[in-house]
Amino acid sequence: MTYLQLINAVLRRLRVPEVSSVEENAYSMLIGDFVNDAKNTVEVAWDWSALKTTLTVTTAADIFNYSLTGSNNSVKILDVVNDTSNWFLTYKTAHWMNNTFLNLAPSTGAPKYYSFNGLDSEGDNLVDLYPIPDDVYSLRFNCILRNPELVDAADVLLIPSRPVIHLALALAARERGETGGTSTLEYFSMANDYLSDAIALDANNSPESLIFVEV
Repeated sequence: MTYLQLINAVLRRLRVPEVSSVEENAYSMLIGDFVNDAKNTVEVAWDWSALKTTLTVTTAADIFNYSLTGSNNSVKILDVVNDTSNWFLTYKTAHWMNNTFLNLAPSTGAPKYYSFNGLDSEGDNLVDLYPIPDDVYSLRFNCILRNPELVDAADVLLIPSRPVIHLALALAARERGETGGTSTLEYFSMANDYLSDAIALDANNSPESLIFVEV
């Protein structure tokens, strides 16, 4: 669904006339804020299949710090593959990296380890690699990438819409103070039910996500 469709879906349930633009009036803008609040909450509740993507980093010799372009500081790494050397990279803590680079003699070669190290000027995550690359390597960061807030009327929601609509409705009902029949607590309960159902359905796409594996 688009941003405008989501706003109108909430407005109809509040028995308020639909709008033709996000900024048609102050109330439609408020509902838009609630939609984004709900979207952000639902996005972090589960690793949605629709948010799975791959970000690629191409290394250069003697450079160990890279921007994860497009990550927007909203990324959860699932795994990292050195596509050139055909192996997985292992996460290391910042302390491990600092000790390796500052207290030891860093080696060069095909990257085997990675760690996060702040943000670049565009707000994308920075990653350190070790060993320091000695050549060009293609690294694939398979991840869950949460989307920026919806802004334009045509912006599309990628995750299931029902939990977002009903959570936004619950937020709007709480702000409004009355809904003419359904209590705010009931709306929040309904939103949780829709979220649980959506997670159960999406889990069929990756049932291994529900299996605990001891490391």
